[in-house]
Amino acid sequence: MKKIINISLLLVLAALSACTDLDVQPRNEATPDVFFSEDDAYERFLARLYAGLAVTGQSGPTGNADIKSLDEGFSSYLRQYWQLQELPTDEAVIAWNDEGLPNLVTHTWGSGNQFVRALYSRIFFQISLANEFLRESTAAKLDARGISDEVVEQMPAFRAEARFLRALSYWHGIDMFGDIPFYTEDQAVGGNPPDQASRQEVFDFIINELAAIENEMLAPGTAPYGRADRAALWMLQAKLFINGEVYSGKSYYNECVDALNKVIDAGIYSLEEDYHHNFLADNNTSEEVVFAINFDGEATQTFGGTTYLVHAALGGAMNAIDFGVNDGWGGLRTQPALVDLFPDETGEIDERAIFFTEGQTKSVESISNFANGYAAPKYQNITSDSIPGPDLTFVDTDFPMFRFGEVHLLYAEAVLRGATNGDIGTAVTFVNALRERAYNSEAGNITADDLTLDFILNERARELWWEAHRRTDLIRFNQFTENGVWAWKGNVQSGQPTDPNLNLYPIPEEEIRANQNLTQNPGY
Repeated sequence: MKKIINISLLLVLAALSACTDLDVQPRNEATPDVFFSEDDAYERFLARLYAGLAVTGQSGPTGNADIKSLDEGFSSYLRQYWQLQELPTDEAVIAWNDEGLPNLVTHTWGSGNQFVRALYSRIFFQISLANEFLRESTAAKLDARGISDEVVEQMPAFRAEARFLRALSYWHGIDMFGDIPFYTEDQAVGGNPPDQASRQEVFDFIINELAAIENEMLAPGTAPYGRADRAALWMLQAKLFINGEVYSGKSYYNECVDALNKVIDAGIYSLEEDYHHNFLADNNTSEEVVFAINFDGEATQTFGGTTYLVHAALGGAMNAIDFGVNDGWGGLRTQPALVDLFPDETGEIDERAIFFTEGQTKSVESISNFANGYAAPKYQNITSDSIPGPDLTFVDTDFPMFRFGEVHLLYAEAVLRGATNGDIGTAVTFVNALRERAYNSEAGNITADDLTLDFILNERARELWWEAHRRTDLIRFNQFTENGVWAWKGNVQSGQPTDPNLNLYPIPEEEIRANQNLTQNPGY
């Protein structure tokens, strides 16, 4: 069981079996010393780390996969992260019957689920690539290779970005799987399989790692679009801190507010006047997006990412070209529980209710029937001026992983949960700013008495639906398994509570067999 990373002149190509095996071997004449002898190789490799969140291989949508054991069409990092965050919740269902996919909706997945394995594989593929970048960019290696002073001066920021991306994937790892394999660039290539670290240990590592690189990250607004800067780091800190009790049993609400205040005080982010602009083909111009996964219909072609989110949400009576693409895939729809959180079903009152109802029922009598459940074209391949992207298959819409609207909600939640360095008046103002945008008036404004944790959970759904937050939110609010009920949860149409063990996904059975250091999560 080997992982082989092929350092080519341009790219990194890997074929994974056991995803956390540390055996990394060059496959052609372009060994690391050859590849990294050129000044521009380091930024190209860094670009490949970012691309790993979006694409699946080296040849566009298909044909030269990073991970040979997975289907390229459904194995992209973002596609699987989104599915595992949204399909088991009160926000989404999917019509397709691929083996293991309906099980995500019904809370009946097991350790052999191919979609769980796909995300697990992607997470550790990213971590391995980040480790390799860090191994090959030390001061000693730069000096030995005669790398220019200009690149040497950039390297602290490059290495900080690689460490940020590794921290991001480690966060996804502990959030989804709990106790996970842990290894850094300090582990020897070709050594023994990594040990399993506790969720607490990896959480502490991420927190310390982000603090260590904060000042080496580029200042907010100075990084090229799509690259992480300090504001992205502060957002990741805030997400870790708001979930700190889940990951470690300890609260970090003051630390959460501190991180959010840094984003606010940066002074370069604001709410977009039009909520929907954040999800259109020109959302790279949004002043609300703090960190995005970039997509380009001509240069970043994948059947995952936002190409999936646009096409899969279209079908039935919808005309796909109205949404900037050539066809609908007839897959994703809303859960009725999501629709019920809005004051109306058309977006006329709350413009965040981006639902298509013609020919659709609100109820979901059948998961596999696209007409059951409202369609939800939140992501579209048209610009804010109604111009389609240049490619009608592969979309230009970026995925906003972190945006300023969530800063408002995280601040309010942290204050409600006990942060002493924030205040309720500011929290109410922040929430009302979101609602005034959504209502186009002050009609939806709330008071301090209205601001409760239950309200925040519902408002997060209204503001952030289908943005890959919901599973984590429901777990933090203790509503994901034994408490919350929605259609098809527990594999019955009316919904029923499920086992709290499902708050964690299983470590894929192939990994358990391949690495004797791993212990499976309870209940699998």
